[in-house]
Amino acid sequence: MPNVSAGRFGRLAWLWLSALVLVLDQASKFHFENSLSMYQQIVVIPDYFSWTLAYNTGAAFSFLADSSGWQRWLFALIAVVVSAVLVVWLKRLGRGETWLAIALALVLGGALGNLYDRIVLGHVIDFILVHWQNRWYFPAFNLADSAITVGAVMLALDMFKSKKSGEPVHE
Repeated sequence: MPNVSAGRFGRLAWLWLSALVLVLDQASKFHFENSLSMYQQIVVIPDYFSWTLAYNTGAAFSFLADSSGWQRWLFALIAVVVSAVLVVWLKRLGRGETWLAIALALVLGGALGNLYDRIVLGHVIDFILVHWQNRWYFPAFNLADSAITVGAVMLALDMFKSKKSGEPVHE
């Protein structure tokens, strides 16, 4: 792990991780948007995992995707506010809160990746499709969604560990 000190800028040095998530997310979306036609599937693991191209104008699980367009700006505003809160939170972290810094950086990078899509393209590009045979399909998602999910799980683990022991998890 990099030696990131909590000085004047707190743990903001972890923004490199957010930037990495953002770059990988946008590069992967660019690749799949230019390689696949809409809803085309490339099977990676038969009956379980495929690449596909889908656009999501809503939030997670296509929530509000059928709305008239106002949701684009609502979700963009929420992402901007959440991102600002995450940066402030990250800045205020202490030296020993590496686990929490990584979690916040992952969520921030994912939020910014999807925010870019939403503002510039008007929809979020999804390309990862997990399924079971042809009977059950999890909604398509992307690397930004994955980073947000991993970061959120890390935040939850930190919260539960902190409540139990009074100290942050994984120091």
